[in-house]
Amino acid sequence: MTGRHEHGHDHEHEVGAWARVRHATSELLGGHSHDAADQVDEALEADARGRRALWISLAALLVTALLQGIVVVFTRSVALLGDTLHNLVDAATAIPLLVAFWLARRPANDRFTYGYGRAEDLAGLFVIVMIALSSVLAGWEAISRLMDPRGVSYVWAVALAGLIGFAGNELVARYRIRVGRQIGSAALVADGLHARTDGFTSLAVVLGAIGVAVGWSWADPVIGLLIAVAILGVLRSAAKQVGARLMDAVDPDLVGRARAVMRDTPGVLGVRSVRLRWIGHTLHAEADVEVAGRATAEAAHDVAHRVEQRLMGQLPRMTAAVIHVSPRPARTELSGCTEGEDAA
Repeated sequence: MTGRHEHGHDHEHEVGAWARVRHATSELLGGHSHDAADQVDEALEADARGRRALWISLAALLVTALLQGIVVVFTRSVALLGDTLHNLVDAATAIPLLVAFWLARRPANDRFTYGYGRAEDLAGLFVIVMIALSSVLAGWEAISRLMDPRGVSYVWAVALAGLIGFAGNELVARYRIRVGRQIGSAALVADGLHARTDGFTSLAVVLGAIGVAVGWSWADPVIGLLIAVAILGVLRSAAKQVGARLMDAVDPDLVGRARAVMRDTPGVLGVRSVRLRWIGHTLHAEADVEVAGRATAEAAHDVAHRVEQRLMGQLPRMTAAVIHVSPRPARTELSGCTEGEDAA
């Protein structure tokens, strides 16, 4: 006896002209409102929080880059130029992620049977390309300035702009990382870590300004070159995270937790296999569990339903589970096989 069990959720919204106005405003700002009687859809709420975090951080980084860009025009600091370019790139990475979060809300269909959650991982590839481009531009400008030295004006303004860059990036980094971890978005967490690295490169700009102030004219382009190298380090980290998601990599501890949850479910005699994958920032599971060989189809279905409910209740960001039920041979039941002997 075998079987599969899937579970879906319906979600209703209020209707009417005023409701449509509120919904449109909510969509723009990344919000999602519900009446008290409505059932909260956690996946939609995660999308809303992710989009809200991206909009806010995009605005903050654009303001930071604008202030730094104004200082670059008057000071001609290569180090500050590199930091400004990096901040602009970091702000621009929010755009494909916003598009990906919007696509992820579209329902699955016969062509994209798992939905559009993978758009978030594809957006990560765009982020990688932009990070690489910013490193090349910053390095090129730094090498050009080393070959053709020019003075830096208003050194105090360069140092102040560097401090502004650090403060802006650190605030954005903390916000993105916190929201990304809460909603299970690896792309948003990676973007937050990227912003934090930008903050440290902004502090490097301050060091370059101090060097110029004490008479080391080469300090500014050298710091600019070091920033370009630091960006390459961010590129490596981002590529590793995005690549892992594209290869369906998950934390092994998460798999262990899923297996333990299933083994502790009443009616489950063993766990043959369990597979987890992230689709965007939602977790999906496929598993094969053993039940008593003499169990009726109805009893086996109830076990599968219990497994699904426990998985979705105890694993973070789990939104879908497909449970396959296999009968345990009678001779195995009689032999007293323990759960430790189950095939994982």
